[in-house]
Amino acid sequence: MIARISEEPLDVAAHEAAAAHPAAGATVSFAGVVRDHDGGRSVTELEYVGHPTAQALLEEIAAEFAARPEVHAVAVSHRVGLLAIGDVALACAVSTSHRGQAFSACAELVDEVKARLPIWKRQVFTDGAEEWVACP
Repeated sequence: MIARISEEPLDVAAHEAAAAHPAAGATVSFAGVVRDHDGGRSVTELEYVGHPTAQALLEEIAAEFAARPEVHAVAVSHRVGLLAIGDVALACAVSTSHRGQAFSACAELVDEVKARLPIWKRQVFTDGAEEWVACP
């Protein structure tokens, strides 16, 4: 199981490799990528700031998913710091015996991380304005 908060670029393929398991018939991965717009406004960069408890909470979330009987392996990381357009902010991979389970578990993992992880996002727009997006 991988669960980490990182200032370094995230590698989705490494997450897929970490989630590989001999009993797995499917591995589904996700890359949450910084896009160039939000709410009709052009975005130039994002900054993610994590609460000191973020690492422990991400480990807890990953362990909850790894404990599911249908899940063979989990790898999930969230990036913090200043990110550019196209950078991966959230990487995860989940392996299960069947594809439907893998798709469901990966989607649920992404939703759970976004709902519970105490990481704030600061967006900078092309007009120089910025906004902080609420965290859980």
